[in-house]
This record gives sequence, C-alpha cells and structure tokens, in this order.
Amino acid sequence: MQTELAPEFRDTADGREAEAILRKCVHCGFCTATCPTYQLLGDELDGPRGRIYLIKQVLEGHAPTRSTQLHLDRCLTCRNCESTCPSGVQYGHLVDIGRKIVDEKVPRPALESATRWLLKEALPSPLFGPAMKLGQTVRGLLPAALKAKVPAKQDAGAWPTRTHARKVLMLAGCVQPAMMPNINSATARVLDAAGIETFIAKEAGCCGAVKFHLNDQDGGKAQMRANIDAWWPQVERNEVEAIVMNASGCGVTVREYGHILKDDPAYALKARRISELTRDLSELLPDLVPLLKDRVKAPAGVVAYHPPCTLQHGQKLRGGVEVNLRALGFDVRVAMNEAHLCCGSAGTYSVLQPELAYPLRDRKLGHLNQLQPTTIVSANIGCITHLQSGSATPVKHWVELLDAALRAS
Repeated sequence: MQTELAPEFRDTADGREAEAILRKCVHCGFCTATCPTYQLLGDELDGPRGRIYLIKQVLEGHAPTRSTQLHLDRCLTCRNCESTCPSGVQYGHLVDIGRKIVDEKVPRPALESATRWLLKEALPSPLFGPAMKLGQTVRGLLPAALKAKVPAKQDAGAWPTRTHARKVLMLAGCVQPAMMPNINSATARVLDAAGIETFIAKEAGCCGAVKFHLNDQDGGKAQMRANIDAWWPQVERNEVEAIVMNASGCGVTVREYGHILKDDPAYALKARRISELTRDLSELLPDLVPLLKDRVKAPAGVVAYHPPCTLQHGQKLRGGVEVNLRALGFDVRVAMNEAHLCCGSAGTYSVLQPELAYPLRDRKLGHLNQLQPTTIVSANIGCITHLQSGSATPVKHWVELLDAALRAS
C-alpha cells in the first residue's frame, strides 16, 4: 500500500514506522474474518482493514474526526489480525501510532477523558492495593457492574524460602498482587518445586501497558525505564536466567521494550536485552514437566483453557500450556470453536467498551461451557477476572491449578 505522508509526519519516527508498516499491507481483507469487533458490528471501519485505511488517511493529511477516534477506540488490540495477515503487517504498532496522532487532534468529551485519566493513573498506583482491599471488604454491597471488577478476597499462601542455583526475576504486576495474589505465590512455589528461585524487584511496577495503550505513551515509557533500572543490576551481573511473566498482557509489552525504546540513547540497548530475557511462564513448562511429572496429582474433570490473545497473537505462543499440562495428567481442552477470538477483556477495554466486551465474554464462555469443565483456566489476570464475572465455574490461572496439584500429591 503506497502512502504519501503529509509534511508534518515525513521526518518523524512515528511517520516513518507507520509508512513502513503500511507498505506491507496489500489490503486483502483476510484479517477482517478474524477480527472480533467486525464479527460483532459488521462495519468495515471496525475491522483492521478499515482502521488501516483511516490511519492512512490521517497520515496523508486528512483531518481525523470523532468518528475516526471511535473506530480506533473499538479495536481490542488483540492482534488476531497479525496472526492472520499473510504479509506480516504489524498492526499493533500501527494502531498505537494512529491512536496517538488522532488523540492529539481530536478532543474527547470531559467524562471520557476523566475516565481514561483515572484508569491510567489509578491502576498502576500504590493506592490501588488499599482501594481493592476496601472493595473486597464491601464486595457484597457493590452494584453488579462494579462487583464484576472486584474478585473475592484470595489467600496468597506461603512464598517459598529455599535457595537454588537457578534464579529468575518475575514482574509482580500492578493489579495482580491486589486482585489475585495467589498467582504470583503459586508461580514461585511451582518454580521452587523444580529447583528455580524467584525474585521480585520491589522497584519494578506496572509494565507500562496501561498508560501506553491509553495514549499516555510518555508515561508508559517512564514506567518501562523504571522497570529496566530495577532489573538491570541482576541482569548485568548475569544472576538470573530469565525475566518471567505470568501475565501474558505484561509479557507482550515487556517483550516489546526493545522496540518501544529503540530510539532512546540511554535505554535502547538495555531494553533490547530485557526483551531478549523475557519469557512467558508457559515457555518454562517443557523443562518443568520431567521434573514435576511424578509429583503432580492432577484432579479429575475437564479443564477448559482460554489462550489469551496477548499470548497466542501478541507473543505468538500457541499450544504450550495445554500440551504440557496434558503431559502432567490434566484433562485440558481448548474450545472447539473460536479459540482464537478475544474474550473482550483487553486491559481496560471491558471498562471503556462494555457494550462490546460483555457480548464477547458471553460468546467465549458459551464455547468453553460446551466442554462441561470443572475449571476454566487462562494465563492473564484480565481474562481471568472478565470470564469469572460471567461464570459460576471457577476461573483460575493455570499455574494455580498446577500448584494445587503439587500440594495435593
């Protein structure tokens, strides 16, 4: 696709990157068939091809409108289109650029701006933990819409205390320690059982995705730099073999630090090294299976697995969780229909676009419930919370299931 950039974009890093991405697009439309919002709305402008056309227009100098902004807002950034695209178009990078430019040119209504500001400032804030604790205390009194965002209080269990020669860093995340603390401690216990010691750098916080994807890209980059600074001493001394992510949304972001900070002279090389060291927890499973197989007492019943978009499309990691959990004795099954489609969580999307997020959730649960599972598992806290809000079946992180099976043996 040929694009003639407007003068204001010709000499900018965003303009050059967007032009290179657009050049790959042949406008074939394969992506449209796998786009969740197009599936729901049937509007070409609410699919990747239409959004690419809108971004192209803006880069060529056409003034964006509120309608342009809304079509870009409705994108889940699930990146399913990237998995489908035969030309390798990096749509996720392009839509970040497009949203940034459009938001600079199109003012938002006051309430919408305030909501987005509150989300990007509150979720990564140290005050989120106390606020969530208060919400859990009065959870039974909350209105249904808010109650869906506040999971029941969870016991984290004990953090392992043994030392091991093999060591990894792990990002605790911004909301996960408050909402579902057992995910992090279960990760540490499973790795401990396999002879791997887990460290959390206290100075590391949000991965930067919340602010970055709400168009506070400078704020997101600041959080990325802070995490790099927190991890760098152990990385530089080669004390850890990996930086482990048990939230695939964080994982896809940290894996892109090298790209996002490529033009930062102080951080480009460090960011690239951090991205190279980053591993989703599922990538460790092949090494863990032979070490844990004789110690796992897998429960009876079907486990329905929802692979998050950030794992299967963002990080291009497919099949690892279900294959390795089956090797450990679990009856893990993936939905027979639309396993590739987003559940509608997508970070803050379920808050900002509930009229699309909840139909996608119910559609996903419909396919998962056909498996008649005793448990639903996923690999990202957003997906877990979103699915649980519409299901009476327990929804957990797969590592919690493995941790419980190890402790039951």
